[in-house]
Amino acid sequence: MITSLYNLAGLPGWRQSKHNQKKIKRLVRRIQKLRHSTSKNPDKIAEKIKKIIEAHQDYIDIANSMLYRIKHDLKKIEEMKIDRLKSLLEGTNKFIKHAERQINQIEKRVFEDIKIPHDEKIFSVFQEHTEWICKGKAGITQEMGLRVCIMEDNFGFILNHLVMQNQTDDKVTLPFVIKAKKLFPELNSSSFDKGFYTPANKLELVKLIDHAILPKKGKLSAQDKKIEYSEEFIKARRKHSGIESAINALENHGLDRCPDNGIHGFKRYVALAVLARNIQVLGNILQKREKRYGKYKKRQPLRA
Repeated sequence: MITSLYNLAGLPGWRQSKHNQKKIKRLVRRIQKLRHSTSKNPDKIAEKIKKIIEAHQDYIDIANSMLYRIKHDLKKIEEMKIDRLKSLLEGTNKFIKHAERQINQIEKRVFEDIKIPHDEKIFSVFQEHTEWICKGKAGITQEMGLRVCIMEDNFGFILNHLVMQNQTDDKVTLPFVIKAKKLFPELNSSSFDKGFYTPANKLELVKLIDHAILPKKGKLSAQDKKIEYSEEFIKARRKHSGIESAINALENHGLDRCPDNGIHGFKRYVALAVLARNIQVLGNILQKREKRYGKYKKRQPLRA
C-alpha cells in the first residue's frame, strides 16, 4: 500500500517493496516451523524457548523498523494533500494500527508470558467482524466467521434469518421470535435447539406462541420429562431435523464461504443465499405440480 501511495504521488522510494515482503515472510515461516519441545530434559526445553524468543524478536525488530519508516513517509504524502489518495491513506493507517496492536500482543504473549484476553484478539485484519466459533462438534474444533440463525416453515421456506454478531443462541431467542411473529402473525408453534434454552426464554416464549418446543439443557426434572416425552413434543422435535437440511442447502448456495467484504457485504450475501434457497423450494413445488398436471393431461384422452 505504501508503494502504491508513493507511485501515485510521484515520489521516489520503496522500489524494494517485494524484497521487504519476502524478508518479513521468511521470518514468519521461521516462527511457524519452530515447535515447543516435547522433551523432558530441562536444558532442551530452555534451548527451544530461547530459539522461539529470538525468532520472535528478529521478526518484531524488522517490523518495527518498517513501521517507523512507513509512518515517516506517510507524513510526506499527507502534507501534499492529494484528495484522490485519501482513501488509500486511511486504509494504510488502519493497517498500521493493526500492526502496532499485533506487535504489542506478541511481546506480551511471547516475552512476558501473558495470556491475551479473548475480547482483545482480532481473527482477521481484513474482515474485522470475524469471530472464533467453537460449537463442540466432533471433528470440528473451531470455525471462523459469524453465526446465522434461520427459521424454516413446514413447507421448507425460510421465514426469517439473523446474522449474530457477538451473540449466542440464548440471547437471540426472544427478539428472533418477536420479529417472526410480526412478519407472520399466524405463527403459533416453533421448535428450537437446546442452545436457545434458558428458564426466562421458556417463560416468555409461552406468552408469544401457543406451542414453544424448547428442550431443556442438563438433567430433566419429573415435570420436564412429562413435557418432553409427550407425544406433541416428540412429534415437533422430529420435524425439527428438517432445519439441518435447510442449513446444508444454504451452504450449497454459497454460505459455506462468503466472498463479499465487510459486515454489510456479509449480511447482503446471507440474504441473497436465503432468497436463492426459497426460490429453489418454490421451483421444486411448481415442478412437482406441473409433473402431476402433465400426467393427468396425458391420461385424459385415454379415458375419453
